[in-house]
Amino acid sequence: MKPLPHEQPLSSSLAAWLTVALAGAVAPALAMLLLADAPAPTPLAMVAGPILAVGLMGAGMIAAAAAGRLWIGIGLALVAGAGLIGLARALGMPPSPHPMSLALAVIVAVFSFAARGALFARSAADKGWWIAVFVVGGEAAMLATALAMPGALPKWLLVLLPAQWASVAIQAALTGSGTRVAAATLIALAGTGAVTLLVARLWPRRWPYLLMFSAWLGLSALVWHWPGPPVPRADIAAGQAVTATADNGPARPACRGPSGSAGCWPG
Repeated sequence: MKPLPHEQPLSSSLAAWLTVALAGAVAPALAMLLLADAPAPTPLAMVAGPILAVGLMGAGMIAAAAAGRLWIGIGLALVAGAGLIGLARALGMPPSPHPMSLALAVIVAVFSFAARGALFARSAADKGWWIAVFVVGGEAAMLATALAMPGALPKWLLVLLPAQWASVAIQAALTGSGTRVAAATLIALAGTGAVTLLVARLWPRRWPYLLMFSAWLGLSALVWHWPGPPVPRADIAAGQAVTATADNGPARPACRGPSGSAGCWPG
């Protein structure tokens, strides 16, 4: 992939690269380890999508912003994603029924996140990684809120979040029906990534931001009208694990199919 013109030099800030490691690998891994203490592997499988999405965003966006290079953000995010998937499998998560869909979802999400980081580097120089940190933290907080307290956030707000798009696409590949049901979120991620790169290449012209804003709203509307399966609820997943322990048997979802109530997924 060709580098962006007038790229910023690599950040020499140790804090920037420690933040990449924390947001892209350490924090998601700790979340998985905490879920591994649950009585059954079902909770981890049901919320691995949001955890992976946040890890990919943290590694890809912050690294690209700190380095000023798109390919560094993509490369580090792919490494972080592979490590997190491997950890989840080691902790008992069953293999994805759609490995190609999972790979596609991860690659498209990483591209979109790294593109935003590259734009932050172009527009804010060595301070761009701070913008990336705030963006990652804000979207991660909203995803965590939506998982822990369903209904606390309006649906229209979640539809605007690229991290939510990535969560839906990855979760569909992990426990759902694969790429087909999450096609709109993949289109949205790829579209925003492409437009963001265009804006970065045209910097310091300001008019392309209107194009990026319009594309973001238009692609959000696409996801609104074609949302795909809902991201599972953490309280439902935890309840299934408790039920499984009481019955001395494996945890089984209470409903079948992506259209089931409360975002249940196939077993």
